[in-house]
Amino acid sequence: MSVALRKINRQDAAAQWAYTRAQPADENGLTNPYCGVSYDEYMEKALPALMSYEHPVGMPDWFVPETYYYLWDDDCLVGEFRLRHYLTEALRTGAGHIGYSIGKDARGKGYGTLGLGLLLPIARTIIPEDEIYLRVHKNNIASQKVMLKNGAYWAGEDESHWFLRIPK
Repeated sequence: MSVALRKINRQDAAAQWAYTRAQPADENGLTNPYCGVSYDEYMEKALPALMSYEHPVGMPDWFVPETYYYLWDDDCLVGEFRLRHYLTEALRTGAGHIGYSIGKDARGKGYGTLGLGLLLPIARTIIPEDEIYLRVHKNNIASQKVMLKNGAYWAGEDESHWFLRIPK
């Protein structure tokens, strides 16, 4: 097993499209407006849009720069990680810095823990806050374990979510 994170790119577009297309429109709070999108539409609209989020131009004031990374095990794409570069008040009390998904066939194999572990050093160089903010559904035990294994602690809750933090 050779696991690595790679930033979204054109060279891996076919695998990124297949992964994105297969993910639900919303799963555990991670939204995917490109669920079921055709390859042509992915190449013409989705990929350029997702890549532009790292250095956004002409976006609304509330938009936060976000970089997409994909988790690979050798030549198989197994997950997606999104890193928001800083927090607005809505993100501070909401989704936080990092959102991720692991493909259904790859779940339960430690990829979430490995992927978050690979993303944290990158996050620590980008985000200005003193801690990395995470949010997870209370019923998503697997993601809670991923976060805790990567040094998170419980920082609060609302009706349906736990808020966790990882020190920088």
